[in-house]
Amino acid sequence: EFDRVMEAAGGSNNAFTSTDVTVYQDWFPISAWKTILDLEQDRIGALAIDPKMVESERGVVYSERRMRVDDDNASFLDEQVRAAAFTAHPYQIPVIGWPSDIETWTLDDLRRHFKTYYAPNNATLVLVGDVDPKVVLPQLEKSIGKVPKQPPPRPVLTKEPEQKGERRVRVVEDTPISMVEVAFHAPAPSDPNFRALSLLQSVLTIGESSRLHTRLVDRERVALGVSSSLDEGFDPGLLTILVEVAEGQDPARVEALIFEELAAIVKDGLTEAELAKAKRGALVGFWDALATINGKAYALGAFETFRGGWKALFDMPKAVDAVTLDAVKAAAAIFRRENATIGLFGPEKPAPAASEVTP
Repeated sequence: EFDRVMEAAGGSNNAFTSTDVTVYQDWFPISAWKTILDLEQDRIGALAIDPKMVESERGVVYSERRMRVDDDNASFLDEQVRAAAFTAHPYQIPVIGWPSDIETWTLDDLRRHFKTYYAPNNATLVLVGDVDPKVVLPQLEKSIGKVPKQPPPRPVLTKEPEQKGERRVRVVEDTPISMVEVAFHAPAPSDPNFRALSLLQSVLTIGESSRLHTRLVDRERVALGVSSSLDEGFDPGLLTILVEVAEGQDPARVEALIFEELAAIVKDGLTEAELAKAKRGALVGFWDALATINGKAYALGAFETFRGGWKALFDMPKAVDAVTLDAVKAAAAIFRRENATIGLFGPEKPAPAASEVTP
């Protein structure tokens, strides 16, 4: 019904959930803004949790887990690595849940979660477009502003203890392609080293001229591709590096080459040219994201939620420009073996390379 009313007014919507937030996105012509606010007021204030719909959605979520995790080698490996990397913090739990979670949550679980987390005092609303604040803000107070507040969610007080030694995960699957994932505990976005670490991530893995792509794919030819991620949440997360190993290549050698490149950065840092290129890339991405109203809304929401307030968004270019080589070298201190969780995915023994096969 929500979709039917929104689409009739010329709008559309989507949503996603991460480890820290659930985000609902509405796109609509300005003529429909009152209708959209009414819809969101109803969703936040009076969501109908129908038992039949719940059982239907249980099947949908289970199907999504099979498609996005169980049948996706990279996602399955990442899930296992994260479960091993975090021993105390709830980031160890996958966003979509373990199979037993999906099978057993109840109506009471959903109602309790909804009442706690979907309260207006736990939400950030961002409205971007051809709107007049003097008109829209009073209407917001009349609609969503009337939804009763709830007691705030219990804060996550558990802090992940410092990792004191390398951890390893092995997922054995009879596939021709192996993967290596290396995850390091990293600071939260509010940490002064976070921006330097983000630029370092770019130098290491973003683009075909990045250090790891050049070394593993072009020079050594032991990998088919390199990717990475840097968690942006309330609490310290992970920087992960994922390498798809070329058929017949030894994952152990790939792992050794990754750490060889990381050790070089820890020892010598980056060059001025590498840092300048990473800064240009960061600024291009920043301005590209702000080219659309959707990008503006997401950026404002992310800065408000994770980076100390929406006003910090406008300091982003200066903050990027201010990152020094010393700051990047300091951020590289996370690349220690004792801070790493290493995941290997593939057959028990990789198939030999074609050049090694005896006719």
